[in-house]
Amino acid sequence: MNLIIAGTNRLGSNSLKVAEYYKKELCKKGEEWQVLSLTDLPHDILFTDLYGKRSSSFAPIQELVAKAEKFVFVIPEYNGSYPGVLKTFIDACAYPVSFYHKKAALVGVSTGKYGNIRGVDHFTGVCNYMRMHVMPLKIHIPTIQSELNSEGNLQEDATYKFVQEQIEEIIRF
Repeated sequence: MNLIIAGTNRLGSNSLKVAEYYKKELCKKGEEWQVLSLTDLPHDILFTDLYGKRSSSFAPIQELVAKAEKFVFVIPEYNGSYPGVLKTFIDACAYPVSFYHKKAALVGVSTGKYGNIRGVDHFTGVCNYMRMHVMPLKIHIPTIQSELNSEGNLQEDATYKFVQEQIEEIIRF
């Protein structure tokens, strides 16, 4: 099983829409993927699931993460980096079983013109520290609000091409 993580807890986020798009495209190619939205995290995770604690509400999420072999992280830009809730999620997951020597593909999204280049670079450092194998091809989708149509599909040809290239590499990775 493989896991796509929508890297924010913002309701109705573009990150979740992109995560669902990746799932649809990967499943079309015979891959088995599941989406985890950080909106599903326990609201009190800071108090219940850090520093060796484990709540019954986080346990099923931890089980999903531990079973995953590959990850796609869809990372929105928050203040020039990645969301704090994504780091909290990573910190709450058991180490090393969650991420150690597993594979990760990274996708940056932003409403600005750079597609969260800096945040993806910052998150790459976190992945490297956890000894994840990060796929070299990272996708950055700027002006995300104009990239997705009403059905949740990419409508810009260049973006579609780059995403499809990354999807092919994720399968081979």
